[in-house]
Amino acid sequence: MAADSVVSNKFRSGLTILGIVIGILTFVVVASILTGMRQNIVKMFEDYGTNNIYLFHLSTGFSPGNRDERNRKPLTMDDANAILAQAPSVNDIATVAINIGSWGTGFDDNMIYKDKNYRWAKTDGVTANYAGIANLKIKEGRWLTEMDDQERRSVLVVGVSAVEALFDGDSAEALGKEIRMNGTMWQIVGVLEKREAGFFGENEEDQKIFMPFRTARKVAPTRDAVLHIAQAKTGFLNDAVEEITGVLRVRREVKTGDPNNFDVKTADDFMRQFDGMLAGIGIAAIAISGLGLLVGGIGVMNIMLVSVTERTKEIGIRKAIGATRWAIVLQFLAEAMALTFFGGVIGLVLSIGISNLILMLVPALPAKVELWMIITSLTISVLIGLIFGVLPARKAAKLDPIEALRYE
Repeated sequence: MAADSVVSNKFRSGLTILGIVIGILTFVVVASILTGMRQNIVKMFEDYGTNNIYLFHLSTGFSPGNRDERNRKPLTMDDANAILAQAPSVNDIATVAINIGSWGTGFDDNMIYKDKNYRWAKTDGVTANYAGIANLKIKEGRWLTEMDDQERRSVLVVGVSAVEALFDGDSAEALGKEIRMNGTMWQIVGVLEKREAGFFGENEEDQKIFMPFRTARKVAPTRDAVLHIAQAKTGFLNDAVEEITGVLRVRREVKTGDPNNFDVKTADDFMRQFDGMLAGIGIAAIAISGLGLLVGGIGVMNIMLVSVTERTKEIGIRKAIGATRWAIVLQFLAEAMALTFFGGVIGLVLSIGISNLILMLVPALPAKVELWMIITSLTISVLIGLIFGVLPARKAAKLDPIEALRYE
């Protein structure tokens, strides 16, 4: 009877459940995108190594740092050596001179090959053990060696973006070629394999250019900021974090009770920051979808009140032949829940279609509808009908059968 009542008034039912459809649509589409993004971020950190610990003198991650941090002194190679010597839970540590061509350092990392150039390079100087700690894979050629670093050679390992810009994506063609950068010639000795995981389909390493650490120090002497990446021994990640923190607090003369004047983060720390961002976006999405559901619920209550008025005589007849109050309440609650359930189904079908369309048109934007979203959407839809159907159902149940039979 509930289904027949909804189907017999298609146009009115469609307008009534429009708010439900919009609310469910917003909820599922946003949830699918956020879930896909989180899965990509998790995979990206797994690719880099879950045992890695990132050390920097400024705050790192997805939250902006404090202005007071600018006066902090950078970490040094001596800090890395001290950590290796005094932190038994640390297996190895790599050092990175980060983005030496940025922030007006005087190093021009615009890459030129014949009549082509690549302006989007992010150039890092790294120690020879960086590839092993960051789980880098070489597609063509080789990685930087300790000898390259000691002799400060002008050699580079480049990411896929540079190869696409300068060599039309031909990694084999790029290998061994000399390019001009910062007014001097550099030889490409290796090409990176593109990582599968990334943020919106992109990975920072696609734009990276790696050179030996000491070479970076030579060509960009004023760029003194370094990032240390420590690799903890298996099963000793938390111990390594505590040991590293202790070593750096002593070396940087941090007094007891004072906060650290450096940053130590693991993959889990970055994920907690990212989850905080997602929570903010999720709350905004819930507010928007909640508004749609509220409007839809009010619409359902309104139409059910109209329905009670229209069917007063029917209610009187049912009560006259023995229908109990509970039977009347159940009838109208079932109709309200059927109405919102159909709205939830329509919103869910549309959201699955939109999510698949997003994946087709923008493959870099992850959007995946999961089972929990479907169950949650349908449950919320039915609950909206239950909540907003109570008042009309009670009104119907309280009608006096004699008065109802007289109603015209």
